Amino acid sequence: MKKQFVIGLLVAGGLWSSGCEKKESTAEEVTATEQNASAGNAVPANDPATNPNVTSQEAVNTNAAKPAMTFKKTEHDFGTINQDKRVQHTFSFTNTGQAPLVIQDATATCGCTVPEWPKEPVMPGETGTIKVEFDPAGKLGQQSKQITIRANTEPAENYLTIKTNIVGSVPQAGAAGPVRLN
Repeated sequence: MKKQFVIGLLVAGGLWSSGCEKKESTAEEVTATEQNASAGNAVPANDPATNPNVTSQEAVNTNAAKPAMTFKKTEHDFGTINQDKRVQHTFSFTNTGQAPLVIQDATATCGCTVPEWPKEPVMPGETGTIKVEFDPAGKLGQQSKQITIRANTEPAENYLTIKTNIVGSVPQAGAAGPVRLN
């Protein structure tokens, strides 16, 4: 019993002393950092040796010129279309910013909507287009699809919307019984 008590005291003392050592080293690190800062030797936040999230020591300029994507209109309604008729619309935009605009990606909420965008940078003041093709096959009624454009703009995402009402010759069950497709 005494042996277990002595072992317990030794373990507790070892844990206590290791905890004190950590506190002292932290205090020493803070003191060293304070001394460096007061001496004008502060480590920059973009130093790759101390910050693994940066790759170089280049200064980050948050006020740098940025591109801006301005659309003439962001929504298009195709009206009523037949189920067997593919439709397309071209959205026009202008780079109203001060830097080249680069579109990284354009995606739609559905595989039936396919956007095409310029792969080359659009210079400030120049215009570009995004062509959107919609395939209504297999759909009926009111439809609304959103296209997300990711670019080097602020905000990084811009949105376009297409709408339509689809009518077609989809067989429906009625008084004559179930519909048979051959």
